[in-house]
Amino acid sequence: MNVRRPHISGIALAAVTAVGIGTLTACSSDSAAAGNTDKFDVVASFYPMAFLAEQIGKDHVKVTSLTEPGQEPHDLEISARQRAQLEDSDAAIYLKGLQPSVDEAIGQSGLDTKIDAATLTKLEDHGDVEHDHEGEEAHSEESHSEEEGHALDPHVWLDPVKYAEIAKGVGTAFEKADPDHAADYKRNTEALVKRLGTLNTEFADGLKDTRSKVFFTNHSAFGYLAERYGLTQEAITGVDPDSEPSPARMKELQKEARADGVTTVFYETLVSGKTAKTLADDAGLKTDVLDPLEGITDKSKGDDYFEVMEANLAALKTALGAK
Repeated sequence: MNVRRPHISGIALAAVTAVGIGTLTACSSDSAAAGNTDKFDVVASFYPMAFLAEQIGKDHVKVTSLTEPGQEPHDLEISARQRAQLEDSDAAIYLKGLQPSVDEAIGQSGLDTKIDAATLTKLEDHGDVEHDHEGEEAHSEESHSEEEGHALDPHVWLDPVKYAEIAKGVGTAFEKADPDHAADYKRNTEALVKRLGTLNTEFADGLKDTRSKVFFTNHSAFGYLAERYGLTQEAITGVDPDSEPSPARMKELQKEARADGVTTVFYETLVSGKTAKTLADDAGLKTDVLDPLEGITDKSKGDDYFEVMEANLAALKTALGAK
């Protein structure tokens, strides 16, 4: 096991577990390198969780992402090798409800420190997020909607305010689990939260005065972003980006596009844009990319979370007719 483990007190680990926090994460290009390093070894479920760990842990952590760049995270199935990586690591960070295979693997692992990001902010039911993923019934109570048939929307990282709340929780977990570097984790967390606050202001100002408040997306990932900035997301499909819409849904969206002045149908980088382009052709609309930031690839409009979010803001301002 990691040589850092002896420096982590049992009291600290118990405190972290008691508040539902587990620990950290960030991204590694070498997924086979998890565990047994001279740093605090962290396994992250997918990019948004990995990015937090990288920004908060900096040089003190070694982070490995279970979801490879370019892989659609909803489709991830944990391999035996990845389960072994979990056992050899010091901590894991994940978002319960998004990837059932990850939820199961982390839940069954012997890790002392586990961070469930879903416990660090309030998840909401945006209504149009269908209960599409087999295995999501295993959510904790915090991750369930009271309304039967809907799961709470997991895409909280697309709201800079909620993402900052998660960052604070991750930072607290780092401080408690690795007290030797607590001051650095605290300082890094504060810097990240400040950047997210600036990003929130840019979105609020940029989308305050627009010709339309409605935008169309390929799948239902932008509910938190829409709610935060007074917009309305209309998704062609539900939370599953690979599901097929009904002909009735396509006709409904064509009608709404005319009524609400919609100009653009957004698709994303990790799944096919065929359905979005079909709707755009039928309704006489444009297409553009709105990235749900589930992974960074060479097709992404930026190299990290902040750059891609800035590109998303620019695309929304153009599509909505920002003044």
